[in-house]
Amino acid sequence: MPIYQTAHYQVRAAAVDKVVAAVRTFVQYVTDNEPRTRMYAAWQQQDEPTKFVHLFIFEDEAAHEAHGRSQAVREFEAVYRPELVGGPVVFTDYGLVAANS
Repeated sequence: MPIYQTAHYQVRAAAVDKVVAAVRTFVQYVTDNEPRTRMYAAWQQQDEPTKFVHLFIFEDEAAHEAHGRSQAVREFEAVYRPELVGGPVVFTDYGLVAANS
């Protein structure tokens, strides 16, 4: 069963460019190396560019676990985690109700 998840976080203003670069590198890694991650998108809030939301769809729990164990996750965390403000990343799981694709 697919896993639908979001991650919300905020970083220091001085770290935005560094985090954006890390996000792009990380999403490329996911694209190239995680075929069972159906979708991974990262959004930056337009009116508050220090805030980010990541959207994930994992094929199943095994895909979710493989993603979480990757070296790329640890490398991405090493960039953004020291820059967090307002608390840790908040991960939320969802169930699909309807979709247009």
